[in-house]
Amino acid sequence: MSLLALRGLTKVYERRGEPVNALRGVDFEAEFGEFVCVLGVSGCGKSTLLQLVAGLEPATAGEILLDGKPLHGPHIDTSIVFQEHGLFPWMTVQANIEFNLLARKVGRAARAARAAELIKLVGLEGFHDKYPHELSGGMRQRVGIARALSTDPRLMLMDEPFAALDAQTRSIMQDELLRVWQADRRTVIFITHNIDEAIYLADRVVVMTPRPGRIRRIIPVDLPRPRDVASPGFSALLRRVLDEIHDDISLLARA
Repeated sequence: MSLLALRGLTKVYERRGEPVNALRGVDFEAEFGEFVCVLGVSGCGKSTLLQLVAGLEPATAGEILLDGKPLHGPHIDTSIVFQEHGLFPWMTVQANIEFNLLARKVGRAARAARAAELIKLVGLEGFHDKYPHELSGGMRQRVGIARALSTDPRLMLMDEPFAALDAQTRSIMQDELLRVWQADRRTVIFITHNIDEAIYLADRVVVMTPRPGRIRRIIPVDLPRPRDVASPGFSALLRRVLDEIHDDISLLARA
């Protein structure tokens, strides 16, 4: 059985009295321990999809199943990391990481122990008492990832978490994320508009159509890790994904 299953997932917004079809009939499954990247042109509903799975918005139709059970609203087994780290500026690194545990009434000693474990895992030892403004962008995202991991979710949702970083920091964070993921192999759904990033990170790449967002193609990435972005296999997959997206751009231009 898959950890996550989407069945006919549809989302319609009302904008100025007119319906806007963001997603239509999305069917998809993510296996236990799988790293999935969702890719598509701007406005295709990638982030909307993640919001629905996170329980932050209701679906118009269809269902979301987590471990075979319908998901309605936020769930203890899911956590989300946004493009903007969302850290509390008045809290230290440790306090930010402990926040979700505090909200769940976890005791002080257990919170501190879990935060120390995660600070080490994401490579922030020695920064536990720093505030967000004292950290680089990459370091702030490490804190965001650690906070998302604090409750030990089975499903990690990541909405373009590295999009605001410079290219070098982004590359470093991709490797750091893979290192953290490989330590326990929890399921990750990662939204990105960067094709190279998707192929570098994912077990499978889900390519979405322009709005209304549907799944155009699911492409397995059968390259060994660590992946060589200069390899013929990587280039072939890059071309395959580009062809899928260019077809959609051509359709948009003719619409």
